[in-house]
Amino acid sequence: MSSYQICSQCIMDTSDPNIRFDGQGKCDYCNNFEATILQNWDTKTKGGMELQRMADLIREDGKGRNFDCIIGLSGGLDSSYVAYIAKAKMGLRPLLFHVDAGWNTDQAVGNIEKLVDGLGLDLYTEVINWEEMKDLQVAFLRSGIPDQDLPQDASFFSSLYKFARQHKIKHVITGSNFSTECCREPEEWGGYLGIDTLLFNDIHKQFGKRPLETFPLKDILVYKLYYQKVLGMKVHHPLNLVPFGKKEAEDELGRLFGWQRFQHKHHESRFTRFYEDYWLPRKFGFHKRRAHFSSLIMTGQMTREAALARIAQPEMDEHFLKQEFEYVAHKLDLTVDELQAIFDGPNKTYRDYKNKRWMIGFGANAMRWLGLEKRYFR
Repeated sequence: MSSYQICSQCIMDTSDPNIRFDGQGKCDYCNNFEATILQNWDTKTKGGMELQRMADLIREDGKGRNFDCIIGLSGGLDSSYVAYIAKAKMGLRPLLFHVDAGWNTDQAVGNIEKLVDGLGLDLYTEVINWEEMKDLQVAFLRSGIPDQDLPQDASFFSSLYKFARQHKIKHVITGSNFSTECCREPEEWGGYLGIDTLLFNDIHKQFGKRPLETFPLKDILVYKLYYQKVLGMKVHHPLNLVPFGKKEAEDELGRLFGWQRFQHKHHESRFTRFYEDYWLPRKFGFHKRRAHFSSLIMTGQMTREAALARIAQPEMDEHFLKQEFEYVAHKLDLTVDELQAIFDGPNKTYRDYKNKRWMIGFGANAMRWLGLEKRYFR
C-alpha cells in the first residue's frame, strides 16, 4: 500500500487514489490550474469584452420573448451571484428557475426570495414528486455507492433543460466557475461525471419500490450533445469573465439584498450538507471540502494553513450531525436503525452497476482536447 502524501501547495491528498505529484510535491490539480486554467482566465479587459459580447448575443436572440435566458437558482452563492451579474451587469432578462427536491434549508428559501424581490425578476419553481424523489434517494443509499447527490443533481439539471427546451429558451446561464471550483473533486469521491440513465435505472430497478412516473431524468449525453450541439442550446459561464471572490461576492449580495452567507459550499441543501459533512467522510473517508478549500488556495482566497486547520475539524458539531442523521432517516421514512444499517453496509462504486461511464468519460476528454473544458476531470 502506498504511503500517504499531501500536496505541497494545496491540500489535495492520496485519498484521491489517482492523484499524481511532481518532483516538488505539487499535485496534478495545481499543475493543471497553473498550466491550463490561468492561461485562459481573464476577468479584466479581455473578460469584460467577452462578457459584453455574450450579453449582446443573448439579448439579440431573446428579442420578442418574455425571457432571453434561464438561470437555475439554488439560493447558494454561485447561482445567486450569477443572477445578479446577469441582470445588473449584463442587462439581461433571465427567468430564475428553482427546483424544490424537498431538501431546501430555510436560509436558501430566504435568499431566493430576497434576490427575486431585489432584482425584480420572475421565478418559476418546479416541485419534484416527493414520493418518487424519496424512493430514488433510498435506492441510491442502499446501492452503497459514494455518489449520493446524483438524484438531486438529476432533478435540478433535467428539470431545467427540459423546461428550457419546452419553452424554446436557447441560453442557459450557470454559476459554475473557476474561482471557487477550479479543483473538481475526483470521481472516487462521489464526483461521477454526469447523469447516467443506465446507472440510475439499474440502481432503481434493484432497490426502488415504486415507478418513477414523473421524475425528470435526462441523460448527460442528451443535454450535452442533442440539446446543445443539435438544437443549439448554449450554456454560458459569466462568473469566469468578472472579478469573483467568494467573500467579496457574499458581502456584496448581503449589502444589496440582505442575502445570508452559508457556513460552507452546498449548505443550501439539507441533504447535501448531511451527505458531504457526515455520510461521505465517515462512510468512505472522502472530504469534498479538500477540493473546495484547494480551489480557494489556488485562487489566493485562502491560505493553506487555514485550510489545514479547518479540514482537521468537522464542519458541524457532533450533536448537530446526530440530529441531522435522525432528521434524514425520518424524512426518508426510514428508522434510525435502518439508516444506520445502510451506513454500516458494504461500500460499493458505480462499477458494481450497469453504466456507460466510458462513453461519458470519452465525451469529457473530447471537451478537454477541444479546449472547451479547462478543469481537470478523471
